[in-house]
Amino acid sequence: MARAASGTSRGRSPRSTRLASERGSAGGGAGVLVKVLVIEDDRVASDYLVKALAESGHVVEAVADGLQGLNRAMGERYDALIVDRMLPGLDGLAVIETLRKAGRDTPVIIVSALGDVDERVRGLRSGGDDYLVKPFAFSELLARLEVVVRRHDGAGPETKLRVADLELDLLSRKVTRGGQPVELKPREFQLLEYLMRHAGHVVTRTMLLESVWDYHFDPQTNVIDVHISRLRQKIDKGFDPPLVHTVRGAGYSLREQP
Repeated sequence: MARAASGTSRGRSPRSTRLASERGSAGGGAGVLVKVLVIEDDRVASDYLVKALAESGHVVEAVADGLQGLNRAMGERYDALIVDRMLPGLDGLAVIETLRKAGRDTPVIIVSALGDVDERVRGLRSGGDDYLVKPFAFSELLARLEVVVRRHDGAGPETKLRVADLELDLLSRKVTRGGQPVELKPREFQLLEYLMRHAGHVVTRTMLLESVWDYHFDPQTNVIDVHISRLRQKIDKGFDPPLVHTVRGAGYSLREQP
């Protein structure tokens, strides 16, 4: 039976679930939010992906059988599919090949424990847009998801993030608030970039540890609190309104509203 998260609505156009700062959406800074179908028979892996993608603001559905996944992908509109290589009912590559023969160009990321070159080549030649070998960091999957969706939509590369009067230039690595330069250390820059890419949404400590620190620190460490405090001093002190907010019991959020 399919599992859904983050307010999934069958038949909803994927365009209604996409917010992109680089396309001038109000408030700015939010990453590309998409409607995703996960086709994965490993219940633990599937539940993790559903939860993590939903926490990142995406609309996500999941099925555990290749044939069910194919029927769902043929009958509904999705911005992207995450497809396991080995599936009951119908093999993941067969799912993709059938979709392509039917003229469906929905971006597909293949996830598989089969990581040798020949298998990756087979996956890409079957019509997959990307191939990710298990185990993988969720932050990498998230980045690849954004890339394949942007590539499919023909959007140009994102070079600047903006939230209110805060601007982060990805090319020059410079940050300004109200036109004034803000000096950030490399880790602070990474933290701010992640918060701005998820502006308006709550990011958990787990998400930050995985994406910014790559799990190199104990989850009980206060390293996140220390860096958030430093970030507040640099981008909020002397400016109005404050942008970095603590969401008690959940995490942090970068937004204009309190």
